[in-house]
Amino acid sequence: MGKPKNTQIQNPSSSSKIQLPPRKTRKLPSNTRKPLKPVVPNTDSSKPSEANPSQPTIILPTAVKPLTFEGEVDAALTHLRTSDPLLTTLIDSYRPPVFESQCPPFLALAKSILYQQLATNAAKSIYTRFVALCGSEADVVPDSVLALNPVQLRKIGVSGRKASYLHDLADKYKSGVLSDSSILEMNDESLLTKLTLVKGIGAWSVHMFMIFSLRRPDVLPVGDLGVRKGVQLLYGLKVLPRPLEMEEICEKWKPYRSVGSWYMWRFMEAKGVTSTSTVASAPLVDGKPNPP
Repeated sequence: MGKPKNTQIQNPSSSSKIQLPPRKTRKLPSNTRKPLKPVVPNTDSSKPSEANPSQPTIILPTAVKPLTFEGEVDAALTHLRTSDPLLTTLIDSYRPPVFESQCPPFLALAKSILYQQLATNAAKSIYTRFVALCGSEADVVPDSVLALNPVQLRKIGVSGRKASYLHDLADKYKSGVLSDSSILEMNDESLLTKLTLVKGIGAWSVHMFMIFSLRRPDVLPVGDLGVRKGVQLLYGLKVLPRPLEMEEICEKWKPYRSVGSWYMWRFMEAKGVTSTSTVASAPLVDGKPNPP
């Protein structure tokens, strides 16, 4: 995926007065935490809970409630207040986050591709023409996208490269590598692996898709500049934290790292931070990065 243009996050007057207590700057320790071993539930109450070395370990899937589930955002805020007191000031400064996207996965991914590296108004205009070319949003499906040739897409402002990305996404659907139903059923790790097989879709785009389209609660976009800068400022770090350091610092936010990340974007929005890194980032629209 290409590098986006540098963008400046708007500084709303209603949130520019946020004052956090002064904190001493510190350096992160070089060592990182060892990953926790998964807990294997004992489904047979008649047997002791000790593992049986003669049988393979089976990790049962855990149902994950989306952030649109009733009471889930409130549960996230309660957890974040308790686990990380530094977030309390931010939580008190903003309305609770709302995650309302109802786009089918294919439509959301196509929209994400179209919005890459474009200013919001330009992206909206091209997206509107793209939808009209397909017929309607309900008609943005693999077959209709494959029926559009690069010349048709070019006429509405879609570059040749993005046209190839859209066709590759549609091809992955047609071949069965991806489908809306399989995307909804995949865990986060599998989803990252599968979606990054599509040309033009990288880890950052997948993280944004999981948070704002699938409304998954525990996604930490470790490559997002806004989230990294938010963590740096919140914790008084001298340098931007690297991905492994982000994982370590934000461990306490689990299982609601998506919501913690949302507050980092709002924190940076209030500070009027300018994005200058080559790491993929985007302007905030209604408190979230855009796209998708």
